Amino acid sequence: MKAPVLALLAAVACGAGGTEYRLIAGGTLRSVLPADGVAAEAQVAPFQLRSRLVTNREFKAFLQTSPSWRRFQAPSLFAAPGYLSGLDSADDEAPVVQVSWYAAQAYCAAEQARLPRWYEWEFAAAADATRADARDDDAWLSTILRWYADAGKAPPGRVAATPANYYGLHDMHGLAWEWVEDYSGLFVNADSRATGEKKQLDFCGGAAVNLSDRRNYAVLMRLALLSAMEARQGGANLGFRCARDPAPNQQGDSP
Repeated sequence: MKAPVLALLAAVACGAGGTEYRLIAGGTLRSVLPADGVAAEAQVAPFQLRSRLVTNREFKAFLQTSPSWRRFQAPSLFAAPGYLSGLDSADDEAPVVQVSWYAAQAYCAAEQARLPRWYEWEFAAAADATRADARDDDAWLSTILRWYADAGKAPPGRVAATPANYYGLHDMHGLAWEWVEDYSGLFVNADSRATGEKKQLDFCGGAAVNLSDRRNYAVLMRLALLSAMEARQGGANLGFRCARDPAPNQQGDSP
């Protein structure tokens, strides 16, 4: 990869309070969830992604300025009964969990941002510490799958306690599951009107038959979690980070 591209990927955009957003140049993503519902690879445009999950401390500060999102004040349409349970006693530097999709969107909007889209998150999460795409590394995938097996057995630890990945992003795996903006539309393909809303997940189920493809299996576990969620629900290990579209002068070249 050329040095100017590496410099581009290392660029940091800061929001209010010094929040770091890492610029990711985007590119082609091969995925078990095809972009056209059949076989097409996804084309990911340049985007910025928050380097860290939103913490309890940050979300508490948001609640001070947005009291309508506090527990017992948020409308039941936007927050299930378990919403923000345990927040007051949680470690301030752990990721906020038990937060609904609606509340996560509201937080990101307050940060002049949005939730990342599915393919953006998957593109960034394909990286390990030294490679933009480590998904063919069985040892790396085994580490992720071990966490999936244990997720929920204990509260998440502190954010950014482990090294960042290739893009400068912390905790893309191993700390919390994450909301994405378009989670509810992942399973209907572009031709759904003509095919009776055929689900993309049907295609993914076929890919899962051969579980020796551990890359597919890891993605399918993430899809299974999101497909079971409603936007008003949260989860004991479900948090979020925000994303932004880059400024015109930050577009750069895709890797």
